Amino acid sequence: MNFKDFHIKFLDYLEVIQNKSKKTIEQYNRHLEKFWDYLEENNIDSYNFDLKDLTLDLAEWFRKFLYKENPNISIKTANAYMISLRAFLKYAQKKQIKTLPPTSIELIKTENRQIEFLTEEELERLFNVPDINTLVWLRDLAIMKCIYSTGLRISELVNLNINDINLDRREFAIRWKWRKVRVVFLTKEAALLIKKYLEKRNDNFSPLFIRHNLKQETILSLKDEEKLRLTRFFITKMIKNYAQKAFILKNVSAHTLRHSFATTLLNNWADIRSIQEMLGHSNISTTQVYTHVTNPKLKETHKKFMK
Repeated sequence: MNFKDFHIKFLDYLEVIQNKSKKTIEQYNRHLEKFWDYLEENNIDSYNFDLKDLTLDLAEWFRKFLYKENPNISIKTANAYMISLRAFLKYAQKKQIKTLPPTSIELIKTENRQIEFLTEEELERLFNVPDINTLVWLRDLAIMKCIYSTGLRISELVNLNINDINLDRREFAIRWKWRKVRVVFLTKEAALLIKKYLEKRNDNFSPLFIRHNLKQETILSLKDEEKLRLTRFFITKMIKNYAQKAFILKNVSAHTLRHSFATTLLNNWADIRSIQEMLGHSNISTTQVYTHVTNPKLKETHKKFMK
């Protein structure tokens, strides 16, 4: 079976059968196209390359090619390319096509992922920086409280519209990974801050959080309201600035608040399966990375009851 022809079949399989998101399919496609580049770099005709000719040596040399092309490539990124190749070969195996067994490709071992989160005292300092009597600061605090109380990804937050949220029920649905939907919940304080922020706004735009660094007449004359929607970069920089003002030495970002949401739940004995669902993790192992954070608390509990 021709590699490139099967490449197209594989992408169709990911979309139709596996129901993968557009972003995920684009990543698989990009990684496999890089394998084409590798073949051409080694004077191998990628258009006529047959899957039966894919050997373990070729796969290992592909990894070396990645490091040669970019010496600073991270282990995580290099592994991602090899994972894409393994998924491709796994599908070929499923279709009973003779080629390299996917399990023969090993991944580089990495250190355990380090989770950066804020303590209760650090969270209090962070949330005390903005002055809610100012529209922009009220918006910023509402954003930070929204992330911390829901565990939203920053990409999910920036795409929120006013009509998405039910402030009375303090909950709303998030569409993630293409067709999957999960429900997240706001605290009373987060819902109240969002409500106050919206009441102070003098516009009819759809985005939940918008820019306020433009003149009012400029904002009202905009034809494309999407230009007012906050960006990931803006929110990341905003949160970092508040963390610095709060004298927090950690590298704080929107994802730090998402981590803090998860660790707060775990430290209060929330069920890990529930946390998995609230975070929108496809695999429980992704959620379990937070459990090491709770070890000191478990030790305290053990000491308390086991004399």
